[in-house]
Amino acid sequence: MNAMTQTMPRAAVAAPHATHKFKLLLKREFWEHKGGFFWAPLIAGGVFLLLTLMGMITTEIVGRRAAAQHVDINGAHVQIGGLNLSMLTQHLKPEDIRQLGGAIDMSLLMAGGIPFLVLGFVVFFYALGSLYDDRKDRSVLFWKSMPLSDTQTVLSKVASATLVAPALAAAAGLITMVGLMLLLTLFVLLHGGNPMTLLWGPSSPLSVVATFIAGIPVYAAWALPTVGWLMLCSAWARSKPFLWAVVIPVFVGVFISWFDLLQFFNLDTAWYWKNIFLRSIGSAFPATWLSVSDLAPMHVNGPEDIAGFSSLRTMYSLFGTAQLWVGVLAGAAMIAAAIRLRRWRDEG
Repeated sequence: MNAMTQTMPRAAVAAPHATHKFKLLLKREFWEHKGGFFWAPLIAGGVFLLLTLMGMITTEIVGRRAAAQHVDINGAHVQIGGLNLSMLTQHLKPEDIRQLGGAIDMSLLMAGGIPFLVLGFVVFFYALGSLYDDRKDRSVLFWKSMPLSDTQTVLSKVASATLVAPALAAAAGLITMVGLMLLLTLFVLLHGGNPMTLLWGPSSPLSVVATFIAGIPVYAAWALPTVGWLMLCSAWARSKPFLWAVVIPVFVGVFISWFDLLQFFNLDTAWYWKNIFLRSIGSAFPATWLSVSDLAPMHVNGPEDIAGFSSLRTMYSLFGTAQLWVGVLAGAAMIAAAIRLRRWRDEG
């Protein structure tokens, strides 16, 4: 009786919920690829801040040396004064303040975009090796022995590439933007300026941060065809998935261009390179939708126009285009094919 009593609670333990399994799979992907997901965007932002600091120090030293020199004007020795931002502020008009705010917001977008540039490479190579590496090191045998379905495993990798990685890149971008604003604040204070008047007041840092965070669903939907294609090649290729993922679209494009050149068929070569090749290879890089979906305006009049390219209205208008949804359907079909391939593809 005692033995039966001791074994009953263990037998009555319920199986883990599917949601709990999915969370564990996401944690597994994060810890196995922490260097790419977490450290790479942070390091990229840190390098950008270091280069910015070096540039500011160089400018300060060169400026102070120039201020100490005397210039001979009509026989009179004139000393060149240093930069005085307090006097500059007094002559700024409201229109100047508005343009200054647009320039600062553009600088913040560029600083926060550095981690997202790294994100494109991270997602590309992560998706390319997501299913191939498990077969290469034979760890797929261990994971298939666990009570985890192929669908759960593959979808956890898709979620890691399209949601977890960009969320961490957004956090790194936020840290980079805060670091840039602190460096600029220090520069303004050293030259007698008021940071609230010249930096924090004209700019919209909270709006820029909201743009990065709200852009994650847009990125997830736009990157799906690239993630699906790379994961399909990762599940199918026996070796060298990078060559298969890149060579096949390139060869197809070369043949289409050749047929178009010889006028064998009435084919639109530019359409293939723009809507098939770039979507299957380059959609993992943020903001590529500006060139593919024709959302970017033809003329740019200032920094505020450039900042408007990445506004929430511009990004979310992408959901009203056929290019996005066709890519989503194609990506979902390739992910489904990758799940089927993982079920029967062995470790060899």
